[in-house]
Amino acid sequence: MSEAVFRTVKSSQVILKELMVPSYANFGGKVHGGIILGLMDKIAYTCAATHAKGYCVTASVDSVDFMNPVEVGDLLTLYASVNYVGSSSMEVGIKVVSEDFKQGIVKHTNTSYFTMVALDEETRKPTKVAGLLLEDEEEIRRFVMGKLRKKLRRAHQKEIDDIRQALDLDLDLAMKEVEGENCLLPKS
Repeated sequence: MSEAVFRTVKSSQVILKELMVPSYANFGGKVHGGIILGLMDKIAYTCAATHAKGYCVTASVDSVDFMNPVEVGDLLTLYASVNYVGSSSMEVGIKVVSEDFKQGIVKHTNTSYFTMVALDEETRKPTKVAGLLLEDEEEIRRFVMGKLRKKLRRAHQKEIDDIRQALDLDLDLAMKEVEGENCLLPKS
């Protein structure tokens, strides 16, 4: 029987810096959210693949709430860290900060959590990942919070599935849910 493998959180932490150029602008003149999401996915993959020592895919992304706009010309810095690992899945926490280095203004733009799954490169089936060697109180706190988020995601998905099944079985319940909402139903 092989001995369990553990890796430190620090061994897979990643920092990505990128200058926000004019081609990243949306119609409002700010950096397009899709550009930032793409960078977040890139750093989540890099962090997870470094920990797993192999191929990983994005399984889910917790909410991404943009708290501050990112301006063209800002330096965007993304910080990624594996917070929690299961058997084949990992939660990668990502913090995004923009900096107007001319004016010295630094803004936290968003934090998000990506669930990444390690896959065997031949079979494309989930494969076991190393555990986390937690070295300080902050890493322990992040691990516990990651475990809690995983539990909440599963409970939330079950609740949505239960509601979907109830609505499929009961059209009257569905009709009650749309009452008073900003929609128009076809005339029957």
